[in-house]
Amino acid sequence: MQLGVVGLGRMGQIVVDRLVTAGHDVVAFDLDAEAVATAADIGATPTESLETLLDTLGETKRKRLWLMVPAGEAVDATLTELEPSLTNTDIIVDGGNSHFEASIRRAEESSATYLDCGTSGGPAGAELGFSLMIGGKQWAYDELTPVFDAIATGPDGHERMGPVGSGHYVKMVHNGVEYALMQAYGEGFELLADGRYDLDLAAVARTWNNGAVIRSWLLELCEEAFRAEGVDLGNVADYIAGGSTGTWTVQEALEQEVPVPLIYQALAERFGSRATGTTGDPDGRFSRRVANRLRYGFGRHDVARREE
Repeated sequence: MQLGVVGLGRMGQIVVDRLVTAGHDVVAFDLDAEAVATAADIGATPTESLETLLDTLGETKRKRLWLMVPAGEAVDATLTELEPSLTNTDIIVDGGNSHFEASIRRAEESSATYLDCGTSGGPAGAELGFSLMIGGKQWAYDELTPVFDAIATGPDGHERMGPVGSGHYVKMVHNGVEYALMQAYGEGFELLADGRYDLDLAAVARTWNNGAVIRSWLLELCEEAFRAEGVDLGNVADYIAGGSTGTWTVQEALEQEVPVPLIYQALAERFGSRATGTTGDPDGRFSRRVANRLRYGFGRHDVARREE
């Protein structure tokens, strides 16, 4: 299948790579010429503008486009430029972390058929593939199933959640759960680090991850962090970036009157970690330092570090 991919950052390049590997014909564009060149090296057809990309896709009557641009204004700007060339037989997939209400609005405004696709797995999950949570019309989901099979871990790694908006809604809640899980692991390891035994936390994480009830990929990343940084996490700061999707989750919970105390507390810990600036408090919380390092583990986000 021919597919245009717009946005060739870390996640966009992985999308291109997995599609090309699966035998799909990828036409790629990004504002960064070097990113376009990288996609061309992978096997995509490079283009120098959205207009050129559309002209290349125009050889087929029905255009299929995958957007992997930053959530917010960048998505709207891209859609504005694409819109004059789109019809309701075209399909656009927004694979970023857009707010679900923005996805509903964009679907209503666009001439194309719009699929909102929550994407989980991060750059670290590239080799295995992603988990894709998709909202939108059934026919469009069905038509792009070979594409989803290629980008996800396989047929079990993606599903249509419901109407447009539902994909990003499910991903939003997923991220809220992620915050709470990271907080729980961080608090547990903080108690172990400050408790009555001198423990090898990497060994604890490895042991827990082999048969224990709380085993998970996040726990594997805890082991990786302790082995890379040391049991005391070295100069990793107690500063946790991010938070928009967690904030959206808490706001939605308030609106729906659903109690989410664990997710709320995890979000509050993130906000609290920023009171001392990006280098953190030298005597700050070990749990926050764990969460900071875990964000690098799954998303390759920059690690805030304390000043020496």
